[in-house]
Amino acid sequence: MKSNISEISSILKQEITRYKNKLDVSSVGRVVEVGDGIARIYGLDNAMSSEMLRFENDVRGEVFNLEEDSIGAVIYGDCTSVKGGSDVYATGQLLSVPVGPELIGRIVNPLCEPIDGKAPITSASRRFIESEAPNISERQPVKQPLQTGIKSIDSMIPIGRGQRELIIGDRKTGKTAIAVDAIINQKGQNVICVYVAIGQKDSTVAEIVETLRRHGAMDYTVVVAAAAADSAPMQYIAPYAGCAIAEHFMYEQHRDTLCIYDDLSKHAVAYRQLSLLLRRPPGREAYPGDIFYLHSRLLERSAKLSDALGGGSLTALPIVETLEGQVSAYIPTNVISITDGQIYLQKDLFHAGIRPAIDVGISVSRVGGNAQVAAMKRVAAKLRLDLASYNELLNFARLGTELDVTAQAQLDRGARMVELLKQPQFAPMTVGEQVVTIFAGSAGLLDDIPVNKVNEFGVPLIQWLTKEYPAFITEINTTGKLSDELSANIAAAIKKFKETKK
Repeated sequence: MKSNISEISSILKQEITRYKNKLDVSSVGRVVEVGDGIARIYGLDNAMSSEMLRFENDVRGEVFNLEEDSIGAVIYGDCTSVKGGSDVYATGQLLSVPVGPELIGRIVNPLCEPIDGKAPITSASRRFIESEAPNISERQPVKQPLQTGIKSIDSMIPIGRGQRELIIGDRKTGKTAIAVDAIINQKGQNVICVYVAIGQKDSTVAEIVETLRRHGAMDYTVVVAAAAADSAPMQYIAPYAGCAIAEHFMYEQHRDTLCIYDDLSKHAVAYRQLSLLLRRPPGREAYPGDIFYLHSRLLERSAKLSDALGGGSLTALPIVETLEGQVSAYIPTNVISITDGQIYLQKDLFHAGIRPAIDVGISVSRVGGNAQVAAMKRVAAKLRLDLASYNELLNFARLGTELDVTAQAQLDRGARMVELLKQPQFAPMTVGEQVVTIFAGSAGLLDDIPVNKVNEFGVPLIQWLTKEYPAFITEINTTGKLSDELSANIAAAIKKFKETKK
């Protein structure tokens, strides 16, 4: 009898245990009100900040505000399908997105769902869109160059792998063009690129994608698009999703990555919209008090990892738009203080035909020559100072003051260097080509060429050298060095080319 009772009790225990395991215990709340991508929810008493929510119709959301009797949440995706009175389920998880090589060459929304009309993305890996930045011990100094292919940047404002370099300027000054050129120049450099479009027009994004495809850059690029027509919550998470995609390649595959955030001004506006709708108190320029933290926690994730972690890197090129050149505005000063330098594009230079319209006076790279090949460092050592002196002399000469012979020679050399640094869009150059071009100007080999002919002289020179003396440019590209003997040979070759043009 006792054995039967013990046997029955053990069977009951097993059944009870199985029953508990089968139970789907979840917190369920109810939508009180919804609108503009924001939902107020009642009943989720145990919800955590930043917890992912699941609405009906499989729409996702995130807890933003924890209030006394309700929570404020943002809705990701189709917010029109969420109605008042519908159920909401707490997941106990943070928001994550699928990542991996399956995304390369694809155009996705901030939830990493394809929007290019191709097959669905099936990825075995997922990554939280918000993650901690690596600490000091997990990083190493930034010293490996990331070439943009743009002469004026690689010579005077060098960017290293793992750096955060801000591109800033008024609208229509060529900010996106620099970023796209940088992506195109990574062809064959084993760098994965992620372009995040925030608040851009669909037509603009389509044009950029077509440009990348035409130059073969989509083979190593992921495009994350949160268009102007998308909701503010989708624009808000777009850069974090792009960063998560790049981090997968950096941490798991130990590769170098480049992330473009275009642009963080619109990102800040989207966050301001969310915050005001959620009744968060506004501060300066109606932005919430944590707007600095918004961008710092994104950009701090850029790093050059230590060798113990594989040595991968994430280079960030955030873009910020100024209004009438107001660099001292709230968002520009915030992002300037977070990044490792800025490339400032000036409207006046752009309209004067100097493109890229980089103002070398306030553009700076805080990594500097550490992320520059030896050959470029040698030929461009005094280039920034020479151009600064040229601009001062130019302003002085406009007053009608007579200049002595030395000052006039410096003015003429500066004018030729400005012409030499002009570069057409979507035509990046290799390091060797840049070094030879800048060497020709800084060594005075173009002083006898009319200023208006200098820009036309540079392209044929490179084509001729590539055909007649291919070893010169190849040696610089391979070794990154410019010896005295090679300098002399290049100078002789340039003189020979000038004779053929006469």
